[in-house]
Amino acid sequence: MPVFETKNFGLIPYQPESALEFPAGLPGFEDRRCFLALRFEASDPLVFLQSVEDPDLCFITLPVLAVDPRYQLEVGGEDRQLVGLPAEGRPRIGEEVACLAVVSIRETGPTANLLAPVVVNLRNLKAVQAVAPESGYSHQHLLLPEEAPVCS
Repeated sequence: MPVFETKNFGLIPYQPESALEFPAGLPGFEDRRCFLALRFEASDPLVFLQSVEDPDLCFITLPVLAVDPRYQLEVGGEDRQLVGLPAEGRPRIGEEVACLAVVSIRETGPTANLLAPVVVNLRNLKAVQAVAPESGYSHQHLLLPEEAPVCS
């Protein structure tokens, strides 16, 4: 079993057949195409997308349904073709695809990118960051709503 060293998690053993393949890479990281989806009990439901090719590159993600239980996935034709999804019908999250929102930490609080989720075909583990501009979702969906004032 191959093992590689990561910046954040130390040595990670993995099965090559369990790696996610991004045929076109990720926006801004087109040359990084092989990632592991790492989950740890202590940080559940976070999913860490760790690059196998770059020990320093790791994206923090959340399942979109943990962010918005009514999330409606939209995947364009080119993205469907890239990961081997049927041209028609809405892919079923949890059955046909995994759908992850990339988390960003900002001064205003953590946000999730629901506009362009990472979509993984569960049958072949090919993945893409599927931008859906007509979806109505934001790339900065606030994760922690403003706290209500405390009355004394």
